[in-house]
Amino acid sequence: MNKCEGAIFDLDGTLLDSMGIWHQIDVDFLAKRGFEVPEDYQRVITPMGSFDAAVYTIERFALDETPGGLIQEWLDMAYEAYSELLPLKPYAYDYVEKLHQTGRRLAIATSSERYLVMPALERTGLLPMLDTVVTVKDVSRGKGFPDIYEKAAGDLGLAPEKCAVYEDIIEGIRGAKAGGFLAVGVYERQYKGSYEEMKQESDVYIHSFEELI
Repeated sequence: MNKCEGAIFDLDGTLLDSMGIWHQIDVDFLAKRGFEVPEDYQRVITPMGSFDAAVYTIERFALDETPGGLIQEWLDMAYEAYSELLPLKPYAYDYVEKLHQTGRRLAIATSSERYLVMPALERTGLLPMLDTVVTVKDVSRGKGFPDIYEKAAGDLGLAPEKCAVYEDIIEGIRGAKAGGFLAVGVYERQYKGSYEEMKQESDVYIHSFEELI
């Protein structure tokens, strides 16, 4: 890790303690339509961009709605939390600041909407330390593939082998490794069911950024 010149961070569940709010949004959104949240639902949609997640949701629950309508409802439910409430995970700021101070080039690679991400990055103080922010809308495929990390590395002016990717989901780890990145798994309690997979497939695995400071 010390040889890496760049660091590419997932946001939700990796730097930002936000997965709880998305679970509650799923609960409230589906309850309004008479459904409970299936056990695998959040894991399936998390690597997707919002449009693909909306299409999947409409198809899975046979909803007579449009992807745009679902996306706007999700954004309305999440915006206040991102812009005003959600905290960083413990020691996340300290670690990003450490990398920034040592001259590393830093990126965010997120499945969330830029509309949500930018206020959260600004409020938490991360934004001034970042060189680029990439979302899945900027690439053609979701986080099971290396596209978003390759785009971030390109923005940083670095080859994949010069970058570490920090992710809390197994699809992110697999996508990063497929692109030749160093894959750093970060524990997220919402995904404890994939804990063993994450440990086995990550090049490095941490429970907290405190371990890297």
